[in-house]
Amino acid sequence: MIYPQNFEQKIGFDQIRQLLKGKCLSTLGEERTEEMAFSDDYNEINRRLEQVTEFIRIIQEEDEFPDQYFFDVRPSLKRIRVEGMYMDEQELFDLRRSLETIRDIVRFLQQTDEDDETSGENSPYPALHELAGDIMVFPQLITRINNILDKFGKIKDNASAELLRIRRELSATTSSISRSLNSILRSAQSEGYVDKDVTPTMRDGRLVIPVAPGMKRKIRGIVHDESATGKTVFIEPAEVVEANNRIRELEGEERREIIRILTEFSSIVRPQVPALLGSYEFLAEIDFIRAKALFSIDIKACKPSFENRQVVDWMEAIHPLLQMSLAKHNKKVVPLDIELTPKQRILLISGPNAGGKSVCLKTVGLLQYMLQCGLPVSMHERSHAGIFSHIFIDIGDEQSIEDDLSTYSSHLTNMKNMMKYCNGQSLILIDEFGGGTEPQIGGAIAEAVLKRFNARETFGVITTHYQNLKHFAEEHEGVVNGAMLYDRHEMRALFQLQIGNPGSSFAVEIARKIGLPEEVIADASEIVGSEYIQSDKYLQDIVRDKRYWETKRQNIRKREKHMEDTIARYEREIEELERSRKEILRKAKEDAERLLQESNAKIENTIRTIKEAQAEKERTRLARQELVDFRQQVEEIEKAAMEEKIARKMEKLREKQERKKDKKAKQQNAPAAQPVVPKVLPIEVGMHVRIKGQTSVGQVLEINGKNAVVMFGLMKTNVKTERLERTEAPKQSALQTKTTFVSSATQEQMYEKKLNFKQDIDVRGMRGDEAIQAVTYFIDDAILVGMSRVRILHGTGTGILRTLIRQYLSTAPGVAHFQDEHVQFGGAGITVVDLK
Repeated sequence: MIYPQNFEQKIGFDQIRQLLKGKCLSTLGEERTEEMAFSDDYNEINRRLEQVTEFIRIIQEEDEFPDQYFFDVRPSLKRIRVEGMYMDEQELFDLRRSLETIRDIVRFLQQTDEDDETSGENSPYPALHELAGDIMVFPQLITRINNILDKFGKIKDNASAELLRIRRELSATTSSISRSLNSILRSAQSEGYVDKDVTPTMRDGRLVIPVAPGMKRKIRGIVHDESATGKTVFIEPAEVVEANNRIRELEGEERREIIRILTEFSSIVRPQVPALLGSYEFLAEIDFIRAKALFSIDIKACKPSFENRQVVDWMEAIHPLLQMSLAKHNKKVVPLDIELTPKQRILLISGPNAGGKSVCLKTVGLLQYMLQCGLPVSMHERSHAGIFSHIFIDIGDEQSIEDDLSTYSSHLTNMKNMMKYCNGQSLILIDEFGGGTEPQIGGAIAEAVLKRFNARETFGVITTHYQNLKHFAEEHEGVVNGAMLYDRHEMRALFQLQIGNPGSSFAVEIARKIGLPEEVIADASEIVGSEYIQSDKYLQDIVRDKRYWETKRQNIRKREKHMEDTIARYEREIEELERSRKEILRKAKEDAERLLQESNAKIENTIRTIKEAQAEKERTRLARQELVDFRQQVEEIEKAAMEEKIARKMEKLREKQERKKDKKAKQQNAPAAQPVVPKVLPIEVGMHVRIKGQTSVGQVLEINGKNAVVMFGLMKTNVKTERLERTEAPKQSALQTKTTFVSSATQEQMYEKKLNFKQDIDVRGMRGDEAIQAVTYFIDDAILVGMSRVRILHGTGTGILRTLIRQYLSTAPGVAHFQDEHVQFGGAGITVVDLK
């Protein structure tokens, strides 16, 4: 239960809803955003939060999620449920693309880490995998649409045999008319009836010849129209009238055949409409989840530890709307730490006006409501959040002339409803508790109401200035005081909540800061009595002392953390020294072993020599003894060398560690050293330079202020001098006979691209932005391969596509001229472009 009805408006959730709608890709997601509602079902809320959390990972980690075509074709599908109704070409085109998107999304979400796709346990996104589990994707329907529509959404010629015959006859008839008309035009031009530069044009869908009014009787035919000035009439020669009539007939047959194809297809789709609508509900849910994920990323939201009980243990909680508002002015929100437990269920916040009490209350209300609507919230991920069955709020002025309610009456009405429905699973949020009437009775009624709230074990956040309520919180378990901190010396609010002690209103201090006369302040202090002033002063001192010791505690924490980091660093250095010592010993042992093996080889060679010389036994014994002595000497030498080497290595490591410590100490104690700015030599004409960060070397031809003209190979370019740096002239090898900046592989690719380049592009059926992008790439490729003329087929239609393309061509630097194609080859439906 949510109370009152304008709860969302009071806490700002209506703005959150509008921001979410702006993140949606279609009306599918916008409808889900409007339907989003508060829930007290723990499993449902947890499922929604998991879905959004997984989608945040998809946005941040994946590049291939299919979110291109989110079209709402549900109205079209519902319409064709009536027998005889059909979807037009555009609706069919949107159906195909959106079905492909649904198919790709389901395929993406059903991927698993192993081959088993039947279970979501191995899926990287288990909640979304479950959501996509039973969704139908209609591959056969997509194939049928592909047989009817081309890639631009137009009916294919071979969609049916009859349509193919009609379009072929239509093309042949059009060509015949064009030939006849051009023959008549040439004859009229030779007779002088028509100017030499006149070309056939279209009027009311029929090919006609522009003729001066005085010559209109020279050409036999039908006058269809005249120009606005009356200086030109448009005549359809009698020879082509029948052919034009045939074209009209064929166009009608073409349209009827297209309608028949679409009607037949709609009959196939009709039985599958319920299943299709179910798939589009899935698409709507994905659009909605995606919008929530994008919004969560914007406000740096997360899913806290969500528990199926009543708990508020939040760290670094931030009001998202306030954060977005302050970010525009490069300011930051002071995070809120708040805790409500079964022993401290109701938090009574006091403190100065404009100190952040209402913001604190609205933050609690908005974040809890967002959480139970399935939205991640802007707080630390180690926070603990629970679930409440009812949320009540009383904030602002609710006086109403129509309902005969004063401000205080509206507050009492809200209190009555809260006491009637609240329980241990409720969260109440009350601003300026007991305000709006005479303070003494208002405070008494507020205390009595607070007693009922506490007896019902409800949870809540309440702001107040009443002293009796502060005393009530100190004396009753379940209610705890809290204060919004205020810097008494700088006279400014700190917007920090501190739980445990009540806060002072700082009324006297604020009055002095504003400039109220001192005698007025003294008179007011005398009226309330010294006891009140002293108690308020004690509260201020308590808050000040608590802030002081809290600051001390934080500093001690920082120092302890610094000590722990230092100890850990020293331990790592000792481990590194130990590893280095072991590595030195290992290498020394290997060197000694290798030397001993060489000595053994020498001994064996000596023995073999003695045997071959058949020497005397005594001499052999002496030779062996000499070799044994030699081996012992080698071992002693190697042992001594190894120990000396280890000692040197250890000494070097110790010196290195001492240097590091001395350097760090000097850096901490010495003032910051001034950076050495290298002297930059000026760039001059004739100098060899290169662009910073690149390797190509060029030569400066001229300098114009801060710009330089540089020749890189065969290419001359303007570059800012600050982007250039001096370098040596490139060395020419003896075998180098030709300088080029284009590799042979690139030349072969360009040659192949030129061979395969088509001089025509068809953008019919595309949307405006798609057509402009396609034409842009087409013109760039044409200039790249050196084409002098290309053609753009955009059709006539309403003329919007033609106008957009020509607006672009008029601004394209590589375009020299453009005009309509000759009427025989398409006329105004094709633009011919001459390139520079």
